[in-house]
Amino acid sequence: MKRLIFACRNTWNGLLAAARSEEAFRQELIVLLVAVPVAYFVGLDNWRRLALIAVILFVMVVELLNTAVEKLADHVTPGRHPGIGRIKDMGSAAVGISLLMAALVWLLALAERFGLL
Repeated sequence: MKRLIFACRNTWNGLLAAARSEEAFRQELIVLLVAVPVAYFVGLDNWRRLALIAVILFVMVVELLNTAVEKLADHVTPGRHPGIGRIKDMGSAAVGISLLMAALVWLLALAERFGLL
């Protein structure tokens, strides 16, 4: 039980650190807060609603991992480094792909909801 409590505390601390230091993560939190109630209107059934919320959470997970890699890279090599720059670009690409996936899921759900498909 003690391990679970420590894991929850570490999770909370990580979320707070990301929310305090990363504008993108704060924006994604706002999107999540809006997306949860909207998903109940847009999603035609519970699985679609879950998918709509899950893709936003997935974007947030990828953003957290990208932020962790960037913070670690900046700590290890504070100056500009071509190899580190490529690694950061790859993390950014992962965020971009997750955003594209979320947009496609939401667009499909909206099209179904409004009878466009």
